[in-house]
Amino acid sequence: MIAALCAVACVFSLAACGSDKEAGKIRIGIKFDQPGLGFKKAGTYVGFDVDVAKYIAGKLGYSEDKIIWKEAPSKQREAMLQNGDVDMILATYSITDERKKAVSFAGPYFVAGQDLMVRKGETAIHGPQDLNGKRLCSVTGSTSAVTVKAKFASQVQLMEQPGYAECATALFSGIVDAVTTDDIILAGLASASRGRLTVVGKPFTQEYYGIGIKKGDTAFAQQINTALSEMIANGSWQRALAYNTRGAHFKPDLKYNPPVIQKVDEQ
Repeated sequence: MIAALCAVACVFSLAACGSDKEAGKIRIGIKFDQPGLGFKKAGTYVGFDVDVAKYIAGKLGYSEDKIIWKEAPSKQREAMLQNGDVDMILATYSITDERKKAVSFAGPYFVAGQDLMVRKGETAIHGPQDLNGKRLCSVTGSTSAVTVKAKFASQVQLMEQPGYAECATALFSGIVDAVTTDDIILAGLASASRGRLTVVGKPFTQEYYGIGIKKGDTAFAQQINTALSEMIANGSWQRALAYNTRGAHFKPDLKYNPPVIQKVDEQ
């Protein structure tokens, strides 16, 4: 009889029978390998995406010990939301019409732009148009370097690496002359380089980073947007960005940042 009663109780409250360790917590997907944004370091999680997520979670009623961090690789983000593995994702997740077919977005919380990272003291590279005859690194599968070659410097030599950390290593080793991707990603790498690398600071595209949530949950999106608006208004957003890019001399594109929070998509 006791066993039967417990079984019934578990139907209504998994946490009560100890079978759901995630009950009463919020599950947030981030990158684990992007310095300055989402980075797992000695069992802790740091970066701008992490700080924004913590602020939002706090406004939703979740203290930091009630957050479950989950790694959200780019190729798995939509599936993680659709399968209910996470409640929201902050992982340099650009808002696009194609992705809106599968998930919904709150935000944006940052507007990034493609930029260049060079060695400190570099005087010959001021923008993508200066890369003819130079060696440019980007990550395998990224279209960033191809964009530079197609639109700005047809004679640039492209080099691919499996990750941006490897590109950064190639840069300060002198194997390549520049690295390209979103400016805030580059700022995180530059910040971690202890002054050896710097961001050029002339972005030439716009990428609107959103907070991915399950498709159609407009009420949740509105709650997140309210928290984001408050974070920007009280200066917490600016402080988090400055802290996580310290030493990189990074300034976001002020034409787009802080971002204007978009109305919740009703689709």
